[in-house]
Amino acid sequence: MSKLEVDKIDPQSGTALEIGTSGDTVTVPSGVGLTLTDSTLLLPTTITSTTEVKTNKISPATGVAFALGDSGDTFTVPAGATIVNSGTATGFGGGKIGQVLQSSVITVNQTLTSTSFIDVTSVTIDITPSAASSTVLILAHIGYQGPSSSRYWNPTILRDSTNLGDSSEGFGRYYSEASGNVGTIELHYLDSPSTTSATTYKVQGLVQDASYSTVLNNFNQSYITVMEVLA
Repeated sequence: MSKLEVDKIDPQSGTALEIGTSGDTVTVPSGVGLTLTDSTLLLPTTITSTTEVKTNKISPATGVAFALGDSGDTFTVPAGATIVNSGTATGFGGGKIGQVLQSSVITVNQTLTSTSFIDVTSVTIDITPSAASSTVLILAHIGYQGPSSSRYWNPTILRDSTNLGDSSEGFGRYYSEASGNVGTIELHYLDSPSTTSATTYKVQGLVQDASYSTVLNNFNQSYITVMEVLA
């Protein structure tokens, strides 16, 4: 077998150089590195190999999109590996939870006597959606002791200054018996803020009669949780 030692090979004419003939196999032996410096390696449309390919970046040859695999293929992320998404993930069927945030747990009593909606102190949370197409699932847990007569109080949820419930009834009436009942209220609402700006969600409440107050957080704590649901 002949051996040719040379420091550089240039094409005889033009700018293209061909190695071998169709059907030949060109082998880079084990332990030998093939280095491209400020160059572009053009690969065939289809590469069939079980060889491990290591690279720091894959970019499309043309345009701004490239495909991985074919229909029916399976891509496996092995145990211990992590996929980090710094952009917007699309085409996964939606319904994925992008982030979950929860307010501090409130146990300090607040006496509610207003007949118009006012803030339930500190039951508030800010969230910045990653995409305008995302929805936000709001879960509010409110502890209360109702008035000592057959009166009601109404809770509601606001997105910034927008009441997500009825403007006067909120999310409905909660009655107390004559002795004043103790309980919790669970408010669930799926909102579409259509924004990627910071958004505030909070709970407000009112009472039917200012003479019959409702005490919040008296025996049960309160908090609000928000989840971004990706489209």
